[in-house]
Amino acid sequence: MSENQELVNNSINSVTGSDESEHKSYKLYNFRRPDKFSKDNLRALRDIHREFSKAISLILSGYLRMRVEIEIVSVDQLTYEEFVRSMPSPISVGVFEFEPLSGQILLGISFEVLSCIVNRMLGGIGTVDVQSRELTDIEKALAKKVINIIIQSLEDSWNTIIPVTGKFISLDDNYQSIQVATAGEIVALLTFEVQIAGKHYGLFSICFPYPVLETVLTHLSTQHIFQTKGLTASNDERLKMISKLNSSNVDLRVQFGSCSITLDDFLQLTEGDIIKLDNKVQDDLIVKVNGEKKFFARPGTIKDTICVKITDILLRNDF
Repeated sequence: MSENQELVNNSINSVTGSDESEHKSYKLYNFRRPDKFSKDNLRALRDIHREFSKAISLILSGYLRMRVEIEIVSVDQLTYEEFVRSMPSPISVGVFEFEPLSGQILLGISFEVLSCIVNRMLGGIGTVDVQSRELTDIEKALAKKVINIIIQSLEDSWNTIIPVTGKFISLDDNYQSIQVATAGEIVALLTFEVQIAGKHYGLFSICFPYPVLETVLTHLSTQHIFQTKGLTASNDERLKMISKLNSSNVDLRVQFGSCSITLDDFLQLTEGDIIKLDNKVQDDLIVKVNGEKKFFARPGTIKDTICVKITDILLRNDF
């Protein structure tokens, strides 16, 4: 190769940037669909809502008195238009806000999931309607109650990142009539799989438009979440936790004693029969909480009501 030809080639390479080291400093950028959430932001959203999915599984299982398992399956960013087109219809959509964040958030629950939950709330065994349809007015009232429970649990999960207050806005039958963002706006979409009683399956999703999270993106990092996990709860948070525990129902039983009798004697028992128990009159009674032995107590009455007075805490080595 001549010296002149080599100079020409070097000049072309310098203009076209054929040098491999220079190529590494560039990346493709899609102006029609820019990525506004970083990978760390999306990982943080997954971490927050993984904890939420565990909490709401327990809450709904207790509320419905049947096993409910919820697991986050994906966290994606896409345009609002793409999101709306990907959603089925009809679908129950709860619109809510997280004050002080600006904008509205969408919570979509598939008909399979909501019909099963509503059936259970109406006294059924939790079956799923075969054919999709719009909810009746009574079913919508029950759906709002369930959505408020989910929003409350979401609020508790987000409070580890930034204090927020959930506020329910409305309930719709599809996304077409809802406009919380422009068509080209980027949203973060979180999708959850729901299993009810181990035999009914469905999905629900949460859609965060970018403007809602724009002011808190610095908090949406795995490092920030790791640092805040060890923080001590504030006094307000402790009082809030205590108030929730105070409204919990527990099974409380008092064991007066025990005895052994034959099945035939048991079947012949009538009103007025006397059964001799194995404990003495002066012995303390055992108080059980949710089936576990917890306290010693003494029997008594208040007016015409039979009651017991707690005398001491029952320790493991007492038996």
